[in-house]
Amino acid sequence: MFSKILIANRSEVAIRVIRACKEMGIETVAVYSEADSGTLHAQMADESYCIGGPLVRDSYLNMDAILTVAKKVGAEAIHPGYGMLSENPEFARKCEENGITLIGPSWQVMEMMGQKELARQIAVKAGVPVAMGSDILESADEALEAAEKIGYPVILKARAGGGGKGIRIVRNSEELIPCFEQVKKEALSSFADDKVFMEKYLEKVKHVEVQILADKDGKVIVLGDRDCSVQRKNQKLIEECPAPILDSEVREKMYAAARSLATEVGYTTVGTVEFLVKGQEFFFMEMNTRLQVEHSVTEMVCGIDIVEWQIRTAAGVTIPFEQKDITCKRHAIECRICAEDEKSFKPAVGKISLLHIPGGVDVRFDTALYQNLEITPFYDSMLGKLIVCSDTRDGAIRKMKCALSEFVLVGVDNNRHMHMKFMENEFFVDGNYDTGICRKVL
Repeated sequence: MFSKILIANRSEVAIRVIRACKEMGIETVAVYSEADSGTLHAQMADESYCIGGPLVRDSYLNMDAILTVAKKVGAEAIHPGYGMLSENPEFARKCEENGITLIGPSWQVMEMMGQKELARQIAVKAGVPVAMGSDILESADEALEAAEKIGYPVILKARAGGGGKGIRIVRNSEELIPCFEQVKKEALSSFADDKVFMEKYLEKVKHVEVQILADKDGKVIVLGDRDCSVQRKNQKLIEECPAPILDSEVREKMYAAARSLATEVGYTTVGTVEFLVKGQEFFFMEMNTRLQVEHSVTEMVCGIDIVEWQIRTAAGVTIPFEQKDITCKRHAIECRICAEDEKSFKPAVGKISLLHIPGGVDVRFDTALYQNLEITPFYDSMLGKLIVCSDTRDGAIRKMKCALSEFVLVGVDNNRHMHMKFMENEFFVDGNYDTGICRKVL
């Protein structure tokens, strides 16, 4: 097992990793930007080092600065959290070259699954269903030809996309060329890779993902599934585990597909396989080769500390439990609390003048907030994750409504009221909602 881990991230996820390490008796090293000098993750770690200016490119994406600190302090491993460098194969390769373990799959696997059109090809080889699509499109003319073959509507995707960026839905040929150019431009700006491909756009679908844990001996365990269909502009807002209104036969087939894909690429540690579900059919969307923001709802239901086991499997520990030992008989819901204007949804900034965090049995708020903290414009707007768990889905919804009612955050605009709208909406309550639910609620 590792004795010292550097966390190459910030805020809530950095604290989540620090807590797991403390429970495991592992020393922690935090890195922070000049804007984050007073943050909790910088105070909670055993050691903390400033690695650059407020912009992420100068700090949390500064590979050389992070590796310099890791070598200086003798860290044996780096935990990348999510976002930032968590799915960057170049960083994973540099860690390997410097004799440091990146807590995640190998850089080769990260590279394969990070190229979405290549991931599609691997999924087909593994026998996983995929929606009709194209290879990389080199020109607008190729895109037009592919769209005619696939049939509108289609979705253009950046090969290296993520976080809802580099995606456009196209419903006719008049929209295609401008959308194609927009996606290429956004992809180049966000991911330094302007390669784009196309898939059939499936409407009225549920977005369901399968959480896996794999060790270096080839054992793959499914820890359950999550419904992530509540999205605004491809950004997840609410997640729940397990996915409601999902046929048991479809669920088992999805689990088998996720295992098959993980085995095909020799996957290790924690990962998530994402699917689009329409009736009795499901289609591979992508694989996230990292810890997910929404891992918390799965932990609440299955009782497995996913971060601890991510660290253990990265260190070569064999998974001691079997698939039959994983039982998901409860229900958990997560609401992402974000700093944003309630009407425009634009990110908000400000100073927290009053903060009250809800509590009680099976209520959890993963956050880095504290009173008088200044929320800056430099980073993601998510302030924390409010998670509840109950024996039933109805019970989880009631518990979330209670938690949202008790939650108080003054000084920074946030989306608490928006989440309450969902908890009281008939489409959400009956569970038979899809990725279009935001248009009905907001």
